[in-house]
Amino acid sequence: MAEQQGREPECPVCWNPFNNTFHTPKVLDCCHSFCVECLAHLSLVTPARRRLLCPLCRQPTVLASGQPVTDLPTDTAMLTLLRLEPHHIILEGHQLCLKDQPKCRYFLRQPRVYTLDLDPEPGSQTEGPQATAPPTTSLPIPIPSHSSLRERFHNPHFRIFAYLIAIILSITLLLIFSIFWTKQFLLGMG
Repeated sequence: MAEQQGREPECPVCWNPFNNTFHTPKVLDCCHSFCVECLAHLSLVTPARRRLLCPLCRQPTVLASGQPVTDLPTDTAMLTLLRLEPHHIILEGHQLCLKDQPKCRYFLRQPRVYTLDLDPEPGSQTEGPQATAPPTTSLPIPIPSHSSLRERFHNPHFRIFAYLIAIILSITLLLIFSIFWTKQFLLGMG
């Protein structure tokens, strides 16, 4: 970990500050931490994908068969220091994916999915003309999800939220009318 006074902890490979998205700190067997993006790049260019060598000390970290680097342990101490909660990131082919879940279960927006394309292997012959395309930025790209009101009512959380709003609105209107009716009744009596 490259950490200096007054600076945020950063990945020693790419020098980007750690965060809880694509620069989530992951711990290798040697206890060095690197961001998941750098480890994903490393795993894609390593001939033996089940064995990662630490970029600092060269100690190998053996991955189980089919285990992606995103399943390595997250450096929770680092995230605690940064006051961040970990997100679940998955590696699908040459893409890192993050599904952003809303915090409130009655929140109306659909979860967003962010993806980060990893650069193809250098010298790869399997790529077509897209291999010469400029590299993507490391900013997550939201994939919009469209759903109709009818589809949203199939969601039980949305249904409960809608019923609660209807009940609160009904009670509020009932209280307003009862207050005005009582005021009208008392002024009419006097």
